[in-house]
Amino acid sequence: GEPMNIYVIEDDGELVIHTLGNDLLAGQQPQVLVKAGKWFASKIGSGVGYSLVSCTVSPGFEFADFSLAEKSDLLQAYPQHAAIIQELTIDKGSW
Repeated sequence: GEPMNIYVIEDDGELVIHTLGNDLLAGQQPQVLVKAGKWFASKIGSGVGYSLVSCTVSPGFEFADFSLAEKSDLLQAYPQHAAIIQELTIDKGSW
């Protein structure tokens, strides 16, 4: 499959982009750790093709601890990342 970009907003507001893939010489990573409490999203790097990935959560996942980010809240909190937020989020009424 294709490499996948994982976008993570750090506590200081910095946007970090990890590339998940198997070409280590190109800077890709075979796995990426996203710590609890971080906003993150992903997309196929090339925008075409497919990627086969999985997500493991530890300790166990609980829906009570889950929140889906709202586009408007992210845009207000991180206006410097408006372009990628617009691209990777949907409006609340869409889900």
